[in-house]
Amino acid sequence: MALLYVNNNGTVLSNDAPTIHPGNRSHLYGDGVFESIRIMSGRTLNLENHISRMLDGAKAIKLRTPSLYSISFFEEKISELLKKSEINEGGRCRLSLDRKPGGAYLPETNESSFYIEVYPYQVSHFELNAKGFEVDIYLDIKLQKNFLSNYKTKAGLHYVMAALSAKEKELDDVFMSDYRGNILETSSCNLFIVSNGVLYTPGLAEGCIAGTMRMQVINLAIQNGIKVYECAILPQHLLAADEIFLTNAIRGINWIGGYRTKRYSNNMSRKLVALLNEYWEKKLEL
Repeated sequence: MALLYVNNNGTVLSNDAPTIHPGNRSHLYGDGVFESIRIMSGRTLNLENHISRMLDGAKAIKLRTPSLYSISFFEEKISELLKKSEINEGGRCRLSLDRKPGGAYLPETNESSFYIEVYPYQVSHFELNAKGFEVDIYLDIKLQKNFLSNYKTKAGLHYVMAALSAKEKELDDVFMSDYRGNILETSSCNLFIVSNGVLYTPGLAEGCIAGTMRMQVINLAIQNGIKVYECAILPQHLLAADEIFLTNAIRGINWIGGYRTKRYSNNMSRKLVALLNEYWEKKLEL
């Protein structure tokens, strides 16, 4: 396997040794935002939407970003790492913006730095899970809607605890809800339910992550005559659904096989994965 590389604010380093400097505020305080980006045929997917969300998130946490932080800038830096790491087909990239070191809870500066890491991924297309996920609702921590809810911030301990709970219960994932009981997302994915051929998903105003794959699935569905509604999702809606699937920038679409005693089909999931792969095959040929 080829040696993998990272880019720490302009310095390319091999990842077989420490690459983060002391005082890194992301490490100390979770003070930053990030994006997880899928690589196919050695190229980034949805980069424009990822960069847009990341820069909006940086602005929300009062990070100052230089004008050179553009789509083309990060595309060049990611491509450089992919080539150096010999990732020519499937891969994934994590792109971070962190507040520069200094201060404690009150930062000394709002200037930002970037950090990019790349890893190979087993396939260079979106692949539907063969066995449906088994899920339940995570009750120990409730999500709180605020002005950061739609962004991918480094403060992710609630997602870590949810994922650990799923593992302890031998589940594939868990739904996460707010104090009103609305289901917003899972530990790592956005959520869609299917009833009578119509898609329903929590709206961004409800406080879920503004997922790039969520956005693409909504657009693909509408373009192919599938109705989509953004609305509150309650536990009773899960039980009434014909199908439930999850979306994630890296994995694409995962269908849910069971929630408690309820079982689900995966007809819509299979259709959307096919549409997703068809879209990117054409896009990457250009």
